[in-house]
Amino acid sequence: MLPQMTAASPTKLRYVFGPVLSGRLGRSLGLDLLGARICSFDCLYCEVGPTAQKTVKRAVYVKPDAILAELAAHKATDPSPVDAVTLGGLGEPCLNEAIGEIIAGAKRVYPDTPVAILTNSSLLWQGAVRSDIMSADIVLPSLDSLVPSEFARLNRPAPEISLEMVKNGLVRLREQFSGRIYLEVLLADGINDSVENLEALRQFRSLCRPDRIDVVSLSRPGAYPKAKTASARAMENFSRALGSLPVSGTLGGHGPAGLMNARAPSSLEDAVIGSLRRRPQTASQLARALGRTDEELGRILGTLEDEGRIVARDQLGAKFYSLAGA
Repeated sequence: MLPQMTAASPTKLRYVFGPVLSGRLGRSLGLDLLGARICSFDCLYCEVGPTAQKTVKRAVYVKPDAILAELAAHKATDPSPVDAVTLGGLGEPCLNEAIGEIIAGAKRVYPDTPVAILTNSSLLWQGAVRSDIMSADIVLPSLDSLVPSEFARLNRPAPEISLEMVKNGLVRLREQFSGRIYLEVLLADGINDSVENLEALRQFRSLCRPDRIDVVSLSRPGAYPKAKTASARAMENFSRALGSLPVSGTLGGHGPAGLMNARAPSSLEDAVIGSLRRRPQTASQLARALGRTDEELGRILGTLEDEGRIVARDQLGAKFYSLAGA
């Protein structure tokens, strides 16, 4: 039996987000398994901001009943099909030790829809974690660098995590997992775009054997200003060497990739605030996500900025809006 939302349930969904357009998954409905910025990494580029709690401790950070009740409620109010239900959120979803139960419940709510998992690969060395995610259809792990100094500088892992653990976990996952594996490599300028990393990743590809590799870079401001978009030359070199497929839309990396409240807000202003609460965005990105014109968004953004509720910053060659004080 799936848990039911009652009349006393909150009107706004906390753990179900989207759908959003994903370059790898299509129209993807997101599930946040952490409820806060809890992660085993503190990546320079993370779009949801700095990690608030860096840990490798697995626990039931959000109860399955809460997530699945919201998922069922969302489907009841919006039965339109989605291409994937994606487990991710504000941190590393494999930290939630109820992830297996959540996968099973998502399949009951959306029986004909693939369930995907966004992961930073840090916990895949644990047999219990791999066992928990075996029933997923797609795993999207990250592996940004196989150079220890680059890994430490860019991904900033919890001290219990070593690069060897990450590598071994990915190899074991491929040995045991019969679904699809889409490996992501995110390049940051001057950090992990080295020839050494390129050669190490090229050699590791034959061990990991992913179904596809996606080489990406920052498309919006990261958690720390040290992370800069990689050069076109670096992107081309890595893509060619690794056989990366061209992608479109928002990839998302470790973060929730354009996640916004699934229930329609009462106004466009509420929708903008709800979306910016998750991540900084440009006016055009907001317009596409909310299905509105640039002119409509421009008026709302101008009002919110005048009221001091949002701020605009020039980053990555574009104007990004975020909540004031975020």
